[in-house]
Amino acid sequence: MYKTFINIFKVPELRNKVLFTFFMLAIYRIGYHVPLPGVDQDAFAKMAESAAQDNSAAGRLASYVSIFSGGNLSQSTIFGLGVMPYISASIIFQLLTTVVPLLEKLKKEGETGQRKIQEWTRYVTVPLALVQAIFWLSYMHNSSPSLVQPTFAHSASFWILGTAALTAGSVFLMWLGEQIDEYGLGNGVSLIILAGIVCRMPAAITELINLSNLSGPPDASKPIGVGQILFLLTSFIAVVAGSILVTQAQRRIPIQQAKHTRGRKVYGGQKQYLPLRVNHGGVMPIIFAQSLMLFPGVLFGWLHGVVNAGGVATNPFGSIISFLNTEFARGAFVYIITEVAMIYFFAYFWTTVQFQPKEMAKQLKDYGSFIPGLRPGKRTADYLERLMMRMTFVGAAFLCVIAVVPTAISTWMNIPYTITAFLGGTGLLIVVSVALDMVQRIEANLLMRNYGGFLGEGGKRIKGRQG
Repeated sequence: MYKTFINIFKVPELRNKVLFTFFMLAIYRIGYHVPLPGVDQDAFAKMAESAAQDNSAAGRLASYVSIFSGGNLSQSTIFGLGVMPYISASIIFQLLTTVVPLLEKLKKEGETGQRKIQEWTRYVTVPLALVQAIFWLSYMHNSSPSLVQPTFAHSASFWILGTAALTAGSVFLMWLGEQIDEYGLGNGVSLIILAGIVCRMPAAITELINLSNLSGPPDASKPIGVGQILFLLTSFIAVVAGSILVTQAQRRIPIQQAKHTRGRKVYGGQKQYLPLRVNHGGVMPIIFAQSLMLFPGVLFGWLHGVVNAGGVATNPFGSIISFLNTEFARGAFVYIITEVAMIYFFAYFWTTVQFQPKEMAKQLKDYGSFIPGLRPGKRTADYLERLMMRMTFVGAAFLCVIAVVPTAISTWMNIPYTITAFLGGTGLLIVVSVALDMVQRIEANLLMRNYGGFLGEGGKRIKGRQG
C-alpha cells in the first residue's frame, strides 16, 4: 500500500489531480471558520453543544444538518448552509426527470442534455439557498436566548448581510465542487460532505477519551469502561466492513449476444453480464426517511409544550400528545418502527424512480442481446423488475440496520450519540461510498500507466459503483 501511495505522486497528471482536490478542500475548511456577521458565537456554541446531547427533534435536526453543512454547528459561518441547497435542487431534478417529458428527453440526449439539466440545477440552487438562509436567520432570531448580537437584532443590515453571505457561501461551495469534478479527483460535492463528516471525528474521539475510565474506581463522570471501548471499536470495524460489502454487492445477470452472419464470418455470440446493485438506492432512502422523521418530533414537541402551558396535560388529548412526544423521541420503539417502515418505502420508491426495466429490456433488444431462457421484451422487463424488487428488500434491510445501530447502541450502553453516530447512519454510508469511488478512480489511473493498485499486482480490483 505504501508503494501505491508513492506511485500516485510519480504520475504527474494524477499527482496534480490529488493535490488540486486537497487544495480545494483546504479552501473549504478555511472558509468554514469565517464567522457570520452579527451572530453571538459563544451563545451559538452553547446552543449547539446542548442540542448535540439533546434527544429532542431540535437535537436530531442539528445532527442531520451538520452532515451537509460540514461541521458540528459549533459556530455559525458563511458556509452554514453547506451544500444542502445544491443537493436539494439535484434531488428535485432527479425526481422530475421521471415525470416531465422535456427533462426525460434531455436525459436521453447524453452529455449535452445532462449539461443543460446541470445548468438548471445551478439556477434553482440560488432561490433554495435564499429561502434556507431566511429560515436559518429567523431561527437564530427567535431562539431563546437569541443567538444574534443585540446591536444587530432585527436590523436590516443583519438580514441583508446574513442572507447574502449564506447564499454566496452555498453557491461558492457548489462552484468548488464543480471545480473538483473537472480538475480534481472524485465527485466534488460528495468530497465536500466527506470532509465535513471526517472533520467531526477528532471531536468525537476527544469526547470518548474524556468519558473513558480505563483504570481506577468507578466514576459517574466517566461512565465508559474498557469493555465498552472494545465493543465500539469492534462494532465500527464490523459496520464499515459490512457497509463496503453491501455497497459493492452486485447480482450479475448473464446476457447473451445474438450471432450475426455476414458473408463467411460470424459476429457476436459473446456472453456478458448485466450488474445490478443490491443497494440500488444508495444513501437516498435514509436521507429521505430521516428528513421526514424530524417533522413528527417537532410537531408533537410543540403540541406538548402548548398542552403543558395550558394546564390540560391530564386530559385524554394531553395524555395522547405526551405519549406521542415520548414515543417519537430518538431511540423509542415507535420512532424506530416508523423509521424502518419509511426506509423500506423510500428504498422501493427510489428504485422505481431510478430503475427502468422496460427501457433496459428495450435497449437489450435493440442491441441484439437477451437473457438466456427469457424472450426479449415484456418477459425480460418483468424478470428484471421482479428481481430488483427482491434485491431491494435485502438492500433496505441493510439500510435499516445501519440507521438503527447508532441509536440502539447509544440507548443501550448510555454512550453519547455524537460518538455512536460514526457506527452507522447517513454519514457512514456517505464516507464509505465516496471513499470507495475515490479509491477506484485512483486505481484506474494507476492501471492505465502499468502501476499496481492498492491491493497489489495479484489482488482483486475494487469495482466502481454501477449505475
